[in-house]
Amino acid sequence: MALTKEADDGAGRAGRVADNNRHKTARIVWTGIWLFYLSAPVTDLISGGHGTTARVLGALGLASFVAWYLVLVLRAAREMDPRRVLLSLSVLAALATVLSLALGREWLVLFVYVAIASGAALPGTISRWTVPGTTALLAVTANAVPDGDAYLAGLLIPALMGGFAMAGVRAMIRTTIELREARATVAQLAANEERLRMARDLHDLLGHSLSLITLKSELAGRMLPDHPDRAAQQVADIEQVSRQALVDVREAVSGYRRPTLPGELAGARTALTAAGVMADLPVDAPEDLPEEAETALAWSLREAVTNIVRHSGARRCTVTLRTFQTLDGPVLELTVADDGSGGTGEGPGNGLAGLTERLEAVGGTLSAGPAGRTGFRLLARVPLGSPS
Repeated sequence: MALTKEADDGAGRAGRVADNNRHKTARIVWTGIWLFYLSAPVTDLISGGHGTTARVLGALGLASFVAWYLVLVLRAAREMDPRRVLLSLSVLAALATVLSLALGREWLVLFVYVAIASGAALPGTISRWTVPGTTALLAVTANAVPDGDAYLAGLLIPALMGGFAMAGVRAMIRTTIELREARATVAQLAANEERLRMARDLHDLLGHSLSLITLKSELAGRMLPDHPDRAAQQVADIEQVSRQALVDVREAVSGYRRPTLPGELAGARTALTAAGVMADLPVDAPEDLPEEAETALAWSLREAVTNIVRHSGARRCTVTLRTFQTLDGPVLELTVADDGSGGTGEGPGNGLAGLTERLEAVGGTLSAGPAGRTGFRLLARVPLGSPS
């Protein structure tokens, strides 16, 4: 099982790595396509009539701009310090301004990339100011460059739309990541809840059955020398209880088992009698009970009887079921009282904690504690419906 879990975890990690690699490749390809619009500055370097020094400095400036831009855009999916991003954008804006003023209007397209990097790398609360700011700087620079206003109309809209579009993409990516994390959290919580349910069911099932088996085994041992026939009957009962416990566990694991009050009353009578406890139990349980309410009370009865058999040393146990009306509607109340030691003195165990959760899940309540000088009482209540 451990090897299987490790293999599953390894497969999960491999799948996540593969997904990340695919996303990274797609992002690089998409970013590279948009670099096509840098053909205007490149063409200007080659055939723009600039001197050798201007070409070399222009090429170095363009290479630095592209490298800085790619770092910002490709790392946009990670959390980066906004101050460092603003500093990087300032460098990009400065390069775009200097290159445009020095080499001509073809270089004004660099401001579009500054706006896009701003939307991609900054939170929306900041990029909503930096994108228009970059566009404004583009307009000012275009008016300072010879014939720059001829390019301005074709660059303002791409700068604004590209910057805000990247801000929207960033927000969408963040929302997708949060949804995936929330989905993983919900799945983990569901798995934890299922483990808790299984642990609670198995505790209630096996605690009751094993207690009864232990009692009958002790009885069989005491009867064996003098009353072999009665001892054989106890052994037969042990076999029957063991087989029923196996069936119950299988049904609980399959998720189909639902204890009923009539069944638990019969089981309680058998367990208490085997333990030598005088049992005063109802003959019949109320009919047509809501399934969830009946299940919760059936588990409560089983846990209470198991604790009496195992811990209390009681001589008498009384179980009552009654229905009464409250302002919130009809309520069914189960009371299990004994005259034993009043509990273990170690506080509520796993069984009572599990019962509390079961009852709260159906809107019920549980109270359990010593009753008088001696004895213990468990009181469970569940609502039966809406107010009449």
